[in-house]
Amino acid sequence: MLTPFLMSLRTSDLRLEVLGIQRRKLRSELSVWYYPRCRNANRQNQRVERADWPPACMIKNLALRFGKAPSLAPETFACTPITVFVGPNNSGKSKVLQELHRFCTSGQESQTDVILDRLEIEGLPPLVAEQRMAEMTLKPGPNETVHPDHLIVGRIRSRFQVQRQHLLHTLIDPKSNLPGFCQWFLGANTMILDGKSRIGLVQGQRAGDLQEVPQSSFQVLFQDETRRAELRRIIYEAFKLYLVIDPTLMGHLRLRLSSVAPPSPMTERGFHEEAVSFHSAAQLIDTASDGIKAFTGMMTEIVAGNPDVLLIDEPEAFLHPALSLLLGQEISRATAKAGKRLFASTHSPNFVMGCVQSGVPITLVRLTYRGGVATARRLASEDILKLMRNPLLRSANVLAGLFYESVVVTEADADRAFYQEVNERLLHDHPDQGIRNCLFLNAQNKQTVPTIMQPLRHLGIATAGIVDIDIVKDGGAAWSAVVNGASLPELEQHATATLRAAANRKFIETGKDMKREGGISLLNAEDREAVENFFRRLAEYGLFVVPNGELESWLKHLGATGHGPAWLIAMFEKMGEDPASPSYERPDTGDVWEFVRSIRKWCADPNRRGIPV
Repeated sequence: MLTPFLMSLRTSDLRLEVLGIQRRKLRSELSVWYYPRCRNANRQNQRVERADWPPACMIKNLALRFGKAPSLAPETFACTPITVFVGPNNSGKSKVLQELHRFCTSGQESQTDVILDRLEIEGLPPLVAEQRMAEMTLKPGPNETVHPDHLIVGRIRSRFQVQRQHLLHTLIDPKSNLPGFCQWFLGANTMILDGKSRIGLVQGQRAGDLQEVPQSSFQVLFQDETRRAELRRIIYEAFKLYLVIDPTLMGHLRLRLSSVAPPSPMTERGFHEEAVSFHSAAQLIDTASDGIKAFTGMMTEIVAGNPDVLLIDEPEAFLHPALSLLLGQEISRATAKAGKRLFASTHSPNFVMGCVQSGVPITLVRLTYRGGVATARRLASEDILKLMRNPLLRSANVLAGLFYESVVVTEADADRAFYQEVNERLLHDHPDQGIRNCLFLNAQNKQTVPTIMQPLRHLGIATAGIVDIDIVKDGGAAWSAVVNGASLPELEQHATATLRAAANRKFIETGKDMKREGGISLLNAEDREAVENFFRRLAEYGLFVVPNGELESWLKHLGATGHGPAWLIAMFEKMGEDPASPSYERPDTGDVWEFVRSIRKWCADPNRRGIPV
């Protein structure tokens, strides 16, 4: 049922003219803003269906202090219902949530912020501003005097008396008083959650006065059958248990997990014998696992909670991969449907996949910080979809590259395991010589190495490729795929094609197998120098060619024999596994150690070539 204020608007053309709103605009504002947020409409089981997601809350644009590269402009982007920050450890994902929370509660820019530059806030339509004022008004406390034409707003521990028209003007035009807008309104409707706090969201709450508009998420669930059913559906899909709201502890509301659905709303919400028996047979959620509590707490706050802005650090904590995927899907849909904003930082490819698969507009931002250089890159959802849909990229777990500083792609699994072990030994003995925070992935062959490299580079990830020397045999479209994957400039691609063909002819002239019989050592000094220069040019763009032929050409002095997996097993035995043993192979100069050092140099260079901007 409409409030008296809205009823007066509906019947009074004069009042509409005063507000400057035509009837058509009024209907539009009501359909977009009022009904999705109106507790009373939900209490009467009214549901608003629309083809598109409703606009979210007032945060319109977000600007960061840096961009894709040190020389490029800072990233600024329009906010979607879901914004997810990804990147390696210590890149600032948690820090940006803290800075967002500080801005939402204070409305003031801070010189101590290192990631967030500013937020652009847009105002509420007049009708919505009136409704939100009614919702946010607090009752006076004992012996608290309210000045004429003033309202009490804020939170229990930070209450403000604000002149009514001043508050209304601020809600409609936040730019006129951004600190006031955030302190009086947005701050009270912003929630930040870490691992411990989101588990606490499922603890029992006071039942409150059922004749008042519900204030807490449990009160909303108790009174709103539609939201209760939606949350129950989500929890059942995740855990095959029915979430129910238990009022049998008089004056309190608790959540339980039942193996059977409640026979009726009366059984779930009542105090009679059947209701008491039903709830006594169900498990109190307090006794459930941290994963169940965290998942349920977050979804409860999204479906039934008050915050317009929700900030969640590592939402996947306590959850196994399948649940992280489901959480990403459900939290995205519920956030958009409720017209809220969700900002999350994550280390989970599964959570990201769930968000993208939800079909909700989503913004992915990858942050990095290394050697005092910070970068931020907005990732297009279409690029992430390519990683998820391509069977090769899915099988190679390419999406995990979002959470590492660097990625190295090899031709096969044996190559991946060997180069990863070499890098680990470099990092152990010489931390400044190995590739830090690096994910090693394997393709299926040398042709699919650039297939994996290219999409990762388009996401701003330093992705190097390692290929055997017989890559120079591949001309035409195969070579074009290689240089495109390495992002060589178009004009230079023609030159490298000519060099590739010339190098291949020189190897053919030797009459020997370049891959298995010595690589560049087969060439005379002049030709060898030319091919080495050619390979160095490819390395400048992150494509590293094994100079002596193939994987099995490394560490010949250890005497490992065989090919592929058989060679790898023999090589690992020769290299040893106990660092205290005198036979343990340690990093040295030259050979594969220098080869991996050259890859580290490219990955660590903030001005590396081959990364599209």
